Amino acid sequence: MTTTTLPATPDRRAAAEPAAPSLATLTRVELRKSYDTRAGFWLLVVIGLASLAVVLLQLFFDDGPNRTFAGYFATTQLPVGVLLPVLGILLVTSEWSQRTAMTTFTLVPVRSRVLTAKVLAASVLAVLGVAAASVAAALGTLLTPLFTENAADWSLSAAQVGQVVIVQVITVLVGVAFGMLLLSSPLAIVLYFVLPTVVTILVNAVGALDWVRDWLDLTSTTVPMYEGALDGQGWLQVGTSVALWGALPMVAGWLRIERSEIG
Repeated sequence: MTTTTLPATPDRRAAAEPAAPSLATLTRVELRKSYDTRAGFWLLVVIGLASLAVVLLQLFFDDGPNRTFAGYFATTQLPVGVLLPVLGILLVTSEWSQRTAMTTFTLVPVRSRVLTAKVLAASVLAVLGVAAASVAAALGTLLTPLFTENAADWSLSAAQVGQVVIVQVITVLVGVAFGMLLLSSPLAIVLYFVLPTVVTILVNAVGALDWVRDWLDLTSTTVPMYEGALDGQGWLQVGTSVALWGALPMVAGWLRIERSEIG
């Protein structure tokens, strides 16, 4: 007696294959990766402590009018803007330094979905960084009447909040872009800090390069955003500098990861 084997129907094959993880799930996985490693965890701790340290320094040594919630909010964002992009770099490069890239891209063969999840996770981290720094700023505002003659000033404009969130997302994504392009933690971190610093020093030292500072130096173009003071032409200048330091390396790095062999 023989049995007839029915060919697998598309529905049966689909039922046998596990569903691909959603983009939200992949983003949560990437967020967990950001603090699962020892380096990521301690970097987050240092960012929190640095924000508190900035508040205390401003509280005890700043005799100007900046001991307000808006003033604390602006200054606490500085350590976040400096250190959080390193976490963005590690979010990408750790796949290669810890040799997990092959596993990651085997589980999710469509590499663009993983890279998109990393970009989304980095953006979420930027927003959380702003929120954490605002808690430190609130603490400074609460303590101000106790240590100074100033009353607590809680005023904060929507423009400052919005622009601070945007600038933090930009800085973290620039870190992600450097990580994608270089795929090496030490090299990406060093170049992320050295190249913009060299450019900033150069354009401020040479008068003929004022136009470079105004349009291509990311540090200079984004400074007004911490006070919520960016408007008009400033947005075009920020867009131009972001295209150079963020969009260009991210596109190049994205294509590199998409086309390279993962070993």
